[in-house]
Formats: sequence, structure tokens, C-alpha cells
Amino acid sequence: MSGHNKWSSIKHKKSAADAKRGKIFSKIIKEITVAARLGGADVTGNPRLRTAINLARTENMPKDNVERAIKKGTGELEGVSYEEFTYEGYGPGGTAIFIESLTDNKNRAVADIRHVFTKYGGNLGENGCVAWMFEKKGLIVIPKGTIEEDQLMEIALEAGAEDVRDEDKTFDVITEPDDFEAVKQAIDKANITIELAEVTRLPKNTVPLNKKEAEQLIKIMDKLEDCDDVQKIYTNGDIPDDIMSDID
Repeated sequence: MSGHNKWSSIKHKKSAADAKRGKIFSKIIKEITVAARLGGADVTGNPRLRTAINLARTENMPKDNVERAIKKGTGELEGVSYEEFTYEGYGPGGTAIFIESLTDNKNRAVADIRHVFTKYGGNLGENGCVAWMFEKKGLIVIPKGTIEEDQLMEIALEAGAEDVRDEDKTFDVITEPDDFEAVKQAIDKANITIELAEVTRLPKNTVPLNKKEAEQLIKIMDKLEDCDDVQKIYTNGDIPDDIMSDID
């Protein structure tokens, strides 16, 4: 597996293993609230909200939670006002770390994030120091053995995908963010199993890590995930396959 989606895979497995349902729900509710505030409650004209609701369904979030979050975003219900911020820094081995945050208290958010970097061997940097190392893309991960590569490529490319990559255990479908939903719908319509689907930030290049550096990076990323104000984290660290196997 290439480095670009390893953290997503790790996060997916750890969230399932740790059963951190409350924290997962909290992050999704924030995203739904902000998406509804910025783009309205009509999912047909608000792709960000549609994506957030699909994620809520994947995590089996109760429908009432979703509806309340939307109403808080549109102002029908009173709620907290969240602001979007990004933070950038460096981890072990010279890896880049990019963080997306939704918070009602910027001072608390930056203090918590800086604390994690300092405690676990990273460095919080200035805005722009690593952002250029990532590209915003849609990523759809298909486990091998569920479909032939040629068939998947035909479906994905016809729907607007940019590329289909043959990885170790998966096929990774890459799209532009605006084409993500159309490609995912085409894959769903073909009844193809999807392991992971998200709009993410893919590194232009990855940084190979030894075992110690990889374990340290995973620790930093894991602790950042635990911060209430952190929504998404991206890294260009290429985690060795034996570390992935330990998590499997």
C-alpha cells in the first residue's frame, strides 16, 4: 500500500477497535453544522453537507442527531458557532502534518495542538510551511478480490475519475473533489465493495520512515485525533508494512 492513504486506513481500524463513538459523532456533527451554515440545508445543492451526512450514515449516527445538527447550522435551533482553521507542522523523520480544525475557541485549539506536537516530538510550524506538499483529492479504496482492475477502471474513468492505482491490497480510485460523488455513485451502482471513501489531502510525495519514526508518527496522529477541535489530519509519512500488519 502506498503512503497516501495509510493513515486513513489506520484511523478507520483504530476507530472501529476503540469504539470511540462519542468522539466520532461529535466531529461529524460539527462538520454537518458548518456545512449547513455555509451551504444551506438542501443536500442536492450542498455537496459538503451531502458528504457529511453520508459519513454519518456510515457510522450509524441516529437520524435525529443529523437533523438537529442541520437545524443548528441553519439557525433553526440555537447552537455553537464553529470556525474553520488549519494548522501545519512537522513530525519524526521530516514528515509533514496538516490539520483541519473546527472550533468555537481558537486559543484552546492551538494550545491543545501545540501541546501534542511538543510532547510527542513534533514541531508546530507557520501557515503554509507544508500545505504545498498536499493536493485535495477524492479517494475511494476498493479491496482487491472484489472486482477486476480493468472493469473497475472502465467504471471509474467513465464516471470522471482521474486515476485508478494498483496498490498492495487495494485499488485506489483518485478523483478531483468535484467529481468525487459522481464516481462514488457509479461504483456503488455497480455493487462494488468500498473500504474507504473520502475527500482528502494526498501528499505529492511520501517520506519513508523506519519503525521507530513510524510508531512516533502514529502516536502524534493518534493524540491529535483525540483533540476535540481537530477534524482531519494528513501526513506524508510512509508507514512500513510491518507496522500496518501489527494494526491489522
